[in-house]
Amino acid sequence: MTKMRSLGATDLKTPPMILGGNVFGWTADRETSFAILDRWVDAGGTMIDTADVYSAWVDGHSGGESESMIGEWLERSGKRDKVLIATKVGMLPGEGGEGLAPARIAAACDASLKRLKTDRIDLYYAHQDDDSQEMADVLGAFSRLIEAGKVRVLGASNFHAIRLKQAIDLATQQDLPHYHVLQPEYNLLSRTSFEGELQDLCITHNIGVAPYFGLASGFLTGKYRSRDDLSKSARGSRVEGFLDGNGPAMLAAMDQVAEETGASLSQIALAWLAAQEGVTAPIASATSVEQLDELIGSWEVALSKDQLARLTNAGG
Repeated sequence: MTKMRSLGATDLKTPPMILGGNVFGWTADRETSFAILDRWVDAGGTMIDTADVYSAWVDGHSGGESESMIGEWLERSGKRDKVLIATKVGMLPGEGGEGLAPARIAAACDASLKRLKTDRIDLYYAHQDDDSQEMADVLGAFSRLIEAGKVRVLGASNFHAIRLKQAIDLATQQDLPHYHVLQPEYNLLSRTSFEGELQDLCITHNIGVAPYFGLASGFLTGKYRSRDDLSKSARGSRVEGFLDGNGPAMLAAMDQVAEETGASLSQIALAWLAAQEGVTAPIASATSVEQLDELIGSWEVALSKDQLARLTNAGG
């Protein structure tokens, strides 16, 4: 039985992985998305992470595609009470303005609830900081959603340490809701934005951490070992930079650990993240049930102190 982890000081619990929903309605069609979501629940997964802006970057898409797909699945499957839904506001402009304008937060939440076909969002993130808005106004807008029963817990994504600390202090001083979860970019090759001050802040204040890009857009799966490999998927262009610098050395270190453990590179990358101080569970997405099963295998991978250190040093 996989040990469940609490997201910071909240009552939200997850195994050492959260299912990323960015692919739903993009690189995973309806049938595939539903199969992945069904398998996730059957395997003991709890949280599904999405955002209103997914997948507005695709030609012909306007945002909301992922939420709509998840909503269709929730309605068809009847499994709403078996999962935790996390979504985000702040990157998709629309009714009420843009960013974290209070009117935008209110309108975007209602739109997300409608697409998700649910009456509540378990974890609602500010998708990115917005210093054009007064922090008290932003937290006040979120507070009204919590009071209305539309949102259970607040999170922050892509926040710098100083701004997250300011939000914590302000919430304490003015009795406003706290950000209880942080979603930063963090993986074996992208560490500087989280490690140090931000990580220490989360540990000190018991803020749950759910890193995104845990597989470095697929680079840490070992699929991209040369520039000839970049055409293998729609995400290939995102990983080209990893072919330089520490990327090849990291894959070599991971290959060695894979030989020692029998785990795949994807499993090793997620297991390393799940073992980092302050991290609750990395987010990872899958475009097939087979790929999801491989990722779920990371829950049972226990890396030794020596293996963790070698991986850490390879990215240093």
